[in-house]
Amino acid sequence: FDWLEVNIEKLVAREPDALSYAIERSCEDKAHIVAKDEKEAGLRALFNLGHTFGHAIEAGMGYGNWLHGEGVSAGTMQAVFLSRLLGDIDDGDLERVIEIFERVKLPIYPPKVTEMDNQKFLDLMAGDKKAKAGQIRLVLLKSIGEAYVTGDYPQELLEQTLTEWRD
Repeated sequence: FDWLEVNIEKLVAREPDALSYAIERSCEDKAHIVAKDEKEAGLRALFNLGHTFGHAIEAGMGYGNWLHGEGVSAGTMQAVFLSRLLGDIDDGDLERVIEIFERVKLPIYPPKVTEMDNQKFLDLMAGDKKAKAGQIRLVLLKSIGEAYVTGDYPQELLEQTLTEWRD
């Protein structure tokens, strides 16, 4: 993340050295995690940061109206905001993530509540492949660079996220 903060504009400009480094590092990181979790028993779920929220956005808005990356971008910000509400990250970390997303013009907010209300969000999230026994499981942050999968969070904080993290 620190490297991205310094080099994000180089990636957007498709500078070869920056792209080469980012691709190589991404492949190394993914290979490391896949080697530890070949059968997708848990650790690989960390690749899904923002996806539970994002898939709900895609489905709720109609596939193609929000691109997958746009949904995951806004969904990642929802996960980061919920992580802040839980006290796992601080305001400074939240601002760092917002800033890097804004610098590359990624969406940071999901659809307006008039376009997709909280109940629809919750219903779609409950159908996510990571949900277990009706419990919505999310990838959240303990810190930037340290994610975890959980279904153990106060429901009211998820609902607060759906209400407050809107444009």
